[in-house]
Amino acid sequence: MGEVERRLRALEDRAEIAELIARYGPAVDSADGEAVADLWASDGTYQFDDTVLDAAGVRGLVEYPTHIDYMRRGCAHILSAPHIVLDGDTATAITHSAVMIHDGARWVGERVSANRWGLVRHPEGWRVQWRRNRLLDGSAAARELLSLRSD
Repeated sequence: MGEVERRLRALEDRAEIAELIARYGPAVDSADGEAVADLWASDGTYQFDDTVLDAAGVRGLVEYPTHIDYMRRGCAHILSAPHIVLDGDTATAITHSAVMIHDGARWVGERVSANRWGLVRHPEGWRVQWRRNRLLDGSAAARELLSLRSD
């Protein structure tokens, strides 16, 4: 593969990964567990706080009582544009995320978190192999997820 082809593939990979991550918010906010699960590899995981979900558990995220309450009140899962590092058929992405909850006449940041995503290229396209999410509560663990120098 020549230089132009490599550069084009990298651009296409970055665009596909960014689109994949961008689909997460609308999928959970519309309570579409299948759409959420479709983002993950079949053996993928999602860790937030002290909870680790496998791919089947990711599908059920929209059925968590907390999420159902968020939906009842009005919510928006908002992710920042990802910083993406490609490495062949794998990639790492770093984002911030905020869960905004409607509270009367205003919106409140219910959860603001650091995220690190591990992605893998599958025949059907890029998928999430793992996602780590930590509240930005001043902890070193959350800052580490945002570090551009670690993986």
